[in-house]
Amino acid sequence: ADAAALRLPPASRVAVVCGPGNNGGDGFVAARLLTAREFRVEVMLVGDPVGLRGDAAEAFRHWRGPTTAADPARLSGAALIIDALFGAGLSRPVEGVERAMIEAINGAGVPVLAVDLPSGINGNSGAVMGAAVMASTTVTFVRRKPGHLLLPGRRHCGSVEVADIGIGDHVIAESAPATFANHPGLWRHAFLRPSEAAHKYDRGHTLAGC
Repeated sequence: ADAAALRLPPASRVAVVCGPGNNGGDGFVAARLLTAREFRVEVMLVGDPVGLRGDAAEAFRHWRGPTTAADPARLSGAALIIDALFGAGLSRPVEGVERAMIEAINGAGVPVLAVDLPSGINGNSGAVMGAAVMASTTVTFVRRKPGHLLLPGRRHCGSVEVADIGIGDHVIAESAPATFANHPGLWRHAFLRPSEAAHKYDRGHTLAGC
């Protein structure tokens, strides 16, 4: 909600596309908070609200506005779309109405804010699971996932913002993650730096044979 509000003038229309899991629950929370800030919010749900469970069901109960069935045509006129269909746990190809919504989001011609990971991207590999949202911005939680960094997922994320949701570093340490983002700080020290008196041949040379 904060990321969306920073990108929109007051009273803008926001379309929130929710899926049946906890990613959809995040979408209901964002919709509630944006409505409280007087944005015009329309929520679309893929699936039946009766099927929502756990945190997603709780978030739906706190949402006081209308919820319509997901329909690509209803995206027209939105100033921004919040993609809350699927998160990092997606492990199956996207089909049917879910794929139709992803294609409509990509064709809407407005900024897209993805919750956690663009829908259709595998969080572990970055693979496109049939079809995937092309987001302008992705707001993820605690840490980036491999899917934010590996191609082709990286190209679908836009700019990635990491939101603090109260999970401390000690929790991450307990899970003992074995992956990390490669960056120069990890290996720059291994490169030899010549002294002021060094000659170029101190560093070796190459001969090419005919």
